[in-house]
Amino acid sequence: MDEPMAKAPGPKPKPKWWSRPAAARPGDRPSDAAEGAEERTEAAAAQVAPEPVDAPVEGPAPEERAPRPLHEPDPYSTPPYGDPGPWAPAPPVQHPVATPAQGTHVPPGMAQAPPQAPGMTPPHGTTVPPAAGPVPGQGAPPPLPRHPGMTPPHGTQLPPGPGEPHQPHQSHQGAPMAQPAQSAQWGAYDPWAVVPPPAERERKTVSRRGAWIAVLLIALVAGCLGGGIGAYAERDRASGGVDVKLPQAPVEKEARSPGSVAGIAASSLPGVVTIHVRGSAEEGTGTGFVLDKQGHILTNNHVVQPAGTDGDISVTFNSGQDAKAEVIGRDAGYDLAVIKVDRVSGLTPLPLGNSDSVRVGDPVVAIGAPFDLAGTVTSGIISAKERPITAGGEKEDGSDVSYVDALQTDAPINPGNSGGPLVDRKARVIGINSAIRAADDGSGLGGGQGGSIGLGFAIPINQGKRVAEELINTGKATHPVIGVTLDMGYTGDGARVNTKGAGGGPPVTAGGPGDKAGIEAGDVITEVDGVQVHSGQELIVKIRSHRPGDRLELTVERDGKERAAELTLGSASSG
Repeated sequence: MDEPMAKAPGPKPKPKWWSRPAAARPGDRPSDAAEGAEERTEAAAAQVAPEPVDAPVEGPAPEERAPRPLHEPDPYSTPPYGDPGPWAPAPPVQHPVATPAQGTHVPPGMAQAPPQAPGMTPPHGTTVPPAAGPVPGQGAPPPLPRHPGMTPPHGTQLPPGPGEPHQPHQSHQGAPMAQPAQSAQWGAYDPWAVVPPPAERERKTVSRRGAWIAVLLIALVAGCLGGGIGAYAERDRASGGVDVKLPQAPVEKEARSPGSVAGIAASSLPGVVTIHVRGSAEEGTGTGFVLDKQGHILTNNHVVQPAGTDGDISVTFNSGQDAKAEVIGRDAGYDLAVIKVDRVSGLTPLPLGNSDSVRVGDPVVAIGAPFDLAGTVTSGIISAKERPITAGGEKEDGSDVSYVDALQTDAPINPGNSGGPLVDRKARVIGINSAIRAADDGSGLGGGQGGSIGLGFAIPINQGKRVAEELINTGKATHPVIGVTLDMGYTGDGARVNTKGAGGGPPVTAGGPGDKAGIEAGDVITEVDGVQVHSGQELIVKIRSHRPGDRLELTVERDGKERAAELTLGSASSG
């Protein structure tokens, strides 16, 4: 029973190319394992025709046997499974045979591992028979011939080559067997390696990463470019274009019509000046206009009055030139004054018109420096004529009261316009701007500082011309008189002659114009040249609108009866 069973006679079965050596079970005889190892060694040595090796192989040469093919010849000669030989490559994939369960008896013939072709790797989990390693009591098996480019089976101990250190054998069981360091002799291509080399995989990874980075950069650039184009288009749509070009008329160099406001202003402004007055107690600003080449300038009395006798008066022309000025003469009753500048060239005198030719509704232009805004031009029309107004009256004796038979205009006139010219459509002076009806207290330019409400008054130029000539020639102005004293407190209609004269004298000057016309104390004068008068102030205004020596037709009422009277105006100095 202890003896091994005899082997069945007959030829041994030929191993197939897909067969794998069965693992040795415990209890198998060592001789069987050794015999199987010898057969595998002989088969491997017989299948690969070794090339001559330079290093001598120690030990007796193995017995030559007929080589056994690893597999049956392919009757169809399908590559790569043609005739066996050392040039035939091994199958690409070898699936290991399932390992028998522990304790299962394997026939001795199946325990023998098929011959290993050079370069073939045993399946993982297959136990290498003891014959593959050194057999106790026997010398090391002859080394397998090394073929260039072939890889030895895993687990097979190879003798060191020339100059190679000896590698100790490690058991298959336990820690994984370390791959021996391969020299250049074993650096050939391993046909069984199915995993691509790490360097190639890394190169592919880097290439894919670079491609993704390039895609992201292209997307970023495209997004920025698209956003910029969108913003550009939106801005173009909102503004109509980046470089906005609006249509504009060319510069018109032709002169304006002389009768237009622009033409009137262009010809009048060079002759208008702004006057700054500074005295010991007060200062002020007004306007004036040039009368002649000698430097005489006409303005209002209340403009230069703050300077007194030792104040400072300066004149600024429309060109910006400044000059000092002095008072030639002034008259409070007419509210007119003449000043003069010296050593000034290029003066532009303004032409004088005729105020008797003015009609209501005629267009006019007022020029001045309202609130010290020099060269201000406003326009309007003549609203009325022969408006009896008074200005001043700050003194108790009434010597500063001015009586003006004025031209009314709706051209805006404000504080600072006083003394400026009121010109017609031919740029001729027809009046001197002197007073306004203010909305605050109703005072004139000599009083409050209210603005214009469209009620401005100008001294007719006919009266201004006569007074200016007298002031330039004599330094004084003469006033026409009728030689009577008026009752300024009378509330009835018309101007009543007072019953008492000034200072206790007679109300009618003996031998004067009124006495010669037969006027008596208590008479009421109702008309002057056919125009009704309603107060003593209006009678004074009408009389002062004439020159001394002019003849007037009066209507006088006495004891309820009216009669006509004719008189010649006398003269009184403003002295």
